[in-house]
Amino acid sequence: MAASKLQALWNHPAGPKTIHFWAPTFKWGITIANVTDFSKPPETLSYPQQLAVAVSGLIWARYSTIVTPKNWNLFSVSVGMSATGLYQLARKTGHDYNLSEKYVGER
Repeated sequence: MAASKLQALWNHPAGPKTIHFWAPTFKWGITIANVTDFSKPPETLSYPQQLAVAVSGLIWARYSTIVTPKNWNLFSVSVGMSATGLYQLARKTGHDYNLSEKYVGER
């Protein structure tokens, strides 16, 4: 049974014999890099970069569900990218908001 599942994956139109498999697989590097940035101070984060990661993740997640064949590897990495980008944007926004509140309170 496992051999037949592996054979089906191997021969799938978005399987390991195609670029449709490898491009999203390497795209996981962006998501992993963003996860490692969770430990960085929020002031070092970039709004344009995180916005690009989040929005491109959302766009490609949608695209992966309307193409034939469905590319679930692309869908999962895109959802991961958008989730990490949105989380980083929330961290940065929260930090900047708290910083502005601190300065307003000092006046």
